[in-house]
Amino acid sequence: MPARAASKSPQPRFSRAWPGLRGFWAWWLTALGSWLPPRLRAVFGLAQQRLLLRHEGETLSLALTLPVQPGEASIRELAELPWDAASAGDEPLRQLLVSRINSLPRWLLLSGRGGLRRRLSLPAAAADRLREVLGFEIDRQTPFTLDEVYYDARLLGRRGDGQIDAELIVVPRASLEHALDALGAPLRATLAGVDMADADGLPLGINLLPGAQRRHRRDPRAAWNIGLAIVALVALGAGLWQILTNREDAADAFEVQAKSRSQQAQKVSAEKKQLVDLVEGLRFLQQTRSGRPSTVEVLDELTRRLPDSTYIEKVSIEGERVMIIGLSSEAPRLVERLQTSKLWHSMNLTGALLPDPAKGKDRFTLAAELTIAPSAKAKPERRAAANPAGEP
Repeated sequence: MPARAASKSPQPRFSRAWPGLRGFWAWWLTALGSWLPPRLRAVFGLAQQRLLLRHEGETLSLALTLPVQPGEASIRELAELPWDAASAGDEPLRQLLVSRINSLPRWLLLSGRGGLRRRLSLPAAAADRLREVLGFEIDRQTPFTLDEVYYDARLLGRRGDGQIDAELIVVPRASLEHALDALGAPLRATLAGVDMADADGLPLGINLLPGAQRRHRRDPRAAWNIGLAIVALVALGAGLWQILTNREDAADAFEVQAKSRSQQAQKVSAEKKQLVDLVEGLRFLQQTRSGRPSTVEVLDELTRRLPDSTYIEKVSIEGERVMIIGLSSEAPRLVERLQTSKLWHSMNLTGALLPDPAKGKDRFTLAAELTIAPSAKAKPERRAAANPAGEP
């Protein structure tokens, strides 16, 4: 049971708040309309103009309500017509009025002498349901019962002590029905409401006509509201589409920028690798050159160790291998004389000695391996250990 009560609680709360929201909306539209000229207010439907009908004897007076501005009357008299309800046609005013005025809501304006007005002080909470609250005051404030009158209420002002000033306006049913019948059935059917004039002849801003008898004309602001709603939806859709497009463009630009930076990073990495390889290669060459004997050193060592009866025809150095070709009368002893040098090792004769009878010497061919310092061999060994699979 409590759950059911809790589920129904928002609806009464909303119904109590709705009159205040509706009043705020009306006040806001009125405030906006006050900044516009009367002609534009009429175009946008913010002027809330009405066509007032006053029937006195055999005369029907027509007046037009105007927006209240400084130095401007609130109503403007249009015409006074001789009136006979019996002879009035279906649309007695259509041919007499221009289309703009003819399309305005028509209101019957009663004389102030035909009704009863009572001013009351009520709690501020009664403002949201003022007409309903004052309906219970008819029996106490007037000599009539609720069934004998048509009534309405209006808010006069709010006081600082939490009270409001309100006014109850009642008209006997018989009196109002007589005034409506005097217009004739065709004109009566076109009425949107019945108002009452104050002491200055201006409408009070109430509606004494029962809701079932009111003619509801098309709201002149409906087309504008629909148009503005469509424009708002289109603008919202365009804004969302633009946001989506901007996001997609930003994503595409970010992707292009990321690819560009990735390519730059790859290029920098490749250049760095090339530079490292070049530096390591140069270092290896320097270490190799510093660790292996030079050609001059090899020739100098041969010159000092070979006997005078020996001369060389060719010295070839390829990598770490040295080949010596020459003629000597002491060829068998050359290996013994040369193998103790620190510049090479594994000195030996390759092939047989070939005697040269013309010169009286033997042609020999010697081969040896250059001695490389350990600092020159360390680099290739480290490179081989770091790349066991033989990758470049």
